[in-house]
Amino acid sequence: MAKLPLIVGLGGINAAGRSSGFHSYKRLVCDVLKEDVMASTWQDLAQRMELDTHDINTDIITQIKAGTLVRRTTTFVPEAVPFQRKAKLAPSVAPITFQLKKSKLPQTIPANWSLTDVDNKTVEVVVEGEFEALVHDTITYPVSSAGNIPTGFDLDKLYNSRSHPRGLKLTVYGASDALNSLGVDWNDILKLINPDEVSVYAGSALGQVDENSFGGMLSAYFKGGRVSSKMMAMALAEMPADFINSYVINSAGTTGTNMGACASFLYNLRQGMLDIQSGKSKVAIVGNAEAPVETGVMEGFRVMGALAEDDQLKALDNSDTVDNRRACRPFSSNAGFTMAESAQFVVLMDDELALELGVSIYGSVADVFINADANKKSISAPGIGNYVTVAKATALAKAILGEAGLQHTFVQAHGTGTPQNRVTESHILSEVATSFNIKSWPVTAIKSYVGHSMGAAAGDQLVASLGVWQHGWIPGIKTIDHIAGDVHQANLNILTDHKFVGDKGQEMKAVILNAKGFGGNNASGLVLSPQQTLTMLEAKYGKSVVSAYHEKNNKIQKTAQTNDNKACFGDENIRYEFGNAVIDESGVNITTEEVRLQGFVNAIKLAQINPYHDYS
Repeated sequence: MAKLPLIVGLGGINAAGRSSGFHSYKRLVCDVLKEDVMASTWQDLAQRMELDTHDINTDIITQIKAGTLVRRTTTFVPEAVPFQRKAKLAPSVAPITFQLKKSKLPQTIPANWSLTDVDNKTVEVVVEGEFEALVHDTITYPVSSAGNIPTGFDLDKLYNSRSHPRGLKLTVYGASDALNSLGVDWNDILKLINPDEVSVYAGSALGQVDENSFGGMLSAYFKGGRVSSKMMAMALAEMPADFINSYVINSAGTTGTNMGACASFLYNLRQGMLDIQSGKSKVAIVGNAEAPVETGVMEGFRVMGALAEDDQLKALDNSDTVDNRRACRPFSSNAGFTMAESAQFVVLMDDELALELGVSIYGSVADVFINADANKKSISAPGIGNYVTVAKATALAKAILGEAGLQHTFVQAHGTGTPQNRVTESHILSEVATSFNIKSWPVTAIKSYVGHSMGAAAGDQLVASLGVWQHGWIPGIKTIDHIAGDVHQANLNILTDHKFVGDKGQEMKAVILNAKGFGGNNASGLVLSPQQTLTMLEAKYGKSVVSAYHEKNNKIQKTAQTNDNKACFGDENIRYEFGNAVIDESGVNITTEEVRLQGFVNAIKLAQINPYHDYS
């Protein structure tokens, strides 16, 4: 029988703030939470944004709100984006003449150049005829909205991050945040499991794309720069997993990333889930980190017509001013999606180990379904695969929860804010809801708050959903004032306001996370509530075991809360162990039964029995 993968830790950062402690979730629904509940979140955000933390007054909260969620981008200045214009210079009367350092001369001297030494280091260049050049310019970029992490949050101050791409800085922070949320020291967990009973599935859908990675590497020759030895390696899409293994958790277990465009987080979640279910791993850290708010990347999506441009937003509002805050408008009159950065990680754990440790159970992953689109005209257009994934997830929810329980589920839609998505995804959800006789299925879309973080997007959805089971509110789509006329609404309740679903969200037994990626990468995950999860664990292990778990959990919760309180005031443990306790070949001892690694309490057991004996 398959193990139930439990969600026992979460961490990361997006435009709403820090994930652990459910602070990013609380920022989404701050207008309906009580002041005492919000106090720690305002403190945390003020700390991260380097605002005055001694007196969190109305003015500070106003600054926090202005510097979080989707807003005018802080990655670049939209009115002054560097641009190189090709120019063909022609002489007017005399030939074009200029001086140049010899070290800057082109390797191949153009045929129409004449060179005369000025001194040992300088030459005079006379050009007969035309001269091709690149002229430095700045342009106003058509898109000024983005989901940047909170304004003022300086990742470089967290650890020695010299030359690290932004996506890897986000990774180190997000993974550390997830481990801090456990309430148990990671090294204590390693003592209870074998070194190969840890899985890490983490990556980025686009790879690392800034000046310290692919962006700098690919443009160096054209801009007169140089390629460093780190750029290629650090640009790879699986590098977040590599960083976590080598510099954050000291793991010799299973690793990698499973890429599926905008559905990549759910692809990785499925890999971790399968490892736990099969017993191959006792712990799995899964997630994605993405830092795509770069004009080069955004331009690729913009020319496809996918991004919401400023002029389009102005036209929607019949205004001369762009409303950056409302750039993403799922299921309403809209123009495109909004690029965002994010790092989101969750810690999955074997149910027996979780009960033994007493770690907090925030939910469980019932399954993740992935289906392709089959034949279709355009590789980037949506297709039939998402009908299959949503139907599968809904059918499993019905099988686990029953007909009545199915009515107590909600949907975190992909909800990009594009005209195409509002029609296609609403039709999928409406068809499935009608088929399964779900009367009024609550549907929300987190991208309206934090934007589209590409591979990490479903992680944003998951963290926001887990928050519902802590504070009771499903965040509504507050950036819209109406549902577009072409949106399918039969059997759906597309939330335009926050919806209260009981204390700790007890009215909701599960959520379906939906993700649609370019190329036909469709994924839908079914995540069960903590209460539903505990009910199932009690049915399997008995009341006495669960009762003993609760006693252990009381202490764990206090430790986790202490860690969270410290983080709110800037005292958080950023795990980056570069160069510490390095293991080389001298630290490996192999026998026919096991492999022992220096620094690990337990050994890796080697196979002794033929698993295919019935084929022999």
